[in-house]
Amino acid sequence: MRSVLRFGAHVGRGVRRLTADAALGGRRRFPRRIGDLTPGGLSALIGGSVAAITPLDATAGTSSRARLALTGDGVPESVFVKMSAGTAGIRMLGELAGLGETEARFYRELAPQLRRGLPRCHGSAFDPLTGRYLVVLEDMALSDCRFPDTLHPLPTDQLAQVVGVLAHLHATFWARLPEKPGGTGRFGWLLSPSSDPANLLTPSVMKMSAKRLSASTTIPVESGRYLWENFGRVTAVVDSGPHTVLHGDAHPGNTYLRDGQAGLLDWQGVRRGHPARDLAYAIVLGTPVADRHAVERELLDSYRRALAAEGGPEFGRDELWTRYRQAVVHPYLSALTTAGLGGLQDDGIAMEGLRRAVTALD
Repeated sequence: MRSVLRFGAHVGRGVRRLTADAALGGRRRFPRRIGDLTPGGLSALIGGSVAAITPLDATAGTSSRARLALTGDGVPESVFVKMSAGTAGIRMLGELAGLGETEARFYRELAPQLRRGLPRCHGSAFDPLTGRYLVVLEDMALSDCRFPDTLHPLPTDQLAQVVGVLAHLHATFWARLPEKPGGTGRFGWLLSPSSDPANLLTPSVMKMSAKRLSASTTIPVESGRYLWENFGRVTAVVDSGPHTVLHGDAHPGNTYLRDGQAGLLDWQGVRRGHPARDLAYAIVLGTPVADRHAVERELLDSYRRALAAEGGPEFGRDELWTRYRQAVVHPYLSALTTAGLGGLQDDGIAMEGLRRAVTALD
């Protein structure tokens, strides 16, 4: 009953925000679409003097995204902007996952404490009344960046760099979070995956995704049935032990290489939890099936050394191996639902991620 009430309150908040946004329309100053951005508003957010804005290109997905050329005094040549999705349905999905609010808060409150491994943020804002958000990032298209995906994965030495970025993130916030999620403190807004109110829906979404996919693929997608049948207990095991800040979505498509250094994009899935969640997600989805057994222990050893060097704890080799194996629920859940729902990734990329996750689960 308690989980039902929490889920109801969570959904209710999203509905209120979308209702307020529809009622207020353009009367609220917070920009609702890319075209609403003004030189004055952007100047106030990024701290420079923007004289003019010229759209370069735009895409849409779980957020509205655009590259904008800027002219003015003390402003970058161009920026990459993320805003709330254009349709109410996708915005409601974003509300359930807390995507916009999480990314805006991450860049405002946590990113300044990290020395490397993420794009530069020029400013971010969130409107709690309507749920709309705005994140202004550096335009990475101006630099020589490589953006991998599941079909074009990183070689092991470069994946080790991604693991090193995760070690930097985890060590930076190690032993700084309250014992339990919630509260009004600096990190109280960070959810653990097992405490997410939307978990009431997750087992049904997993089951529906498996049923839909089993008719069209030879991948044994239902081999993880015990995960959705025991979802609450499984996630409690994965989230047990000490917590730190997690990226939460470190699949290959959210990584980049620039000047020989790896980094992570799309910080809208930030959570708190045991580091094994990020490791299982990055390694399982980032490594071809034929290669994983030969490199996963090597990558975990690389992480253990990097974490200790960054000032984090010294995990035992067997301890981290066990936690990594338990955390394979995370890439399986993500890959299954991404492929099952469709439209979130290219089909080939999604199915390759699912193949890797199911093989790791077996």
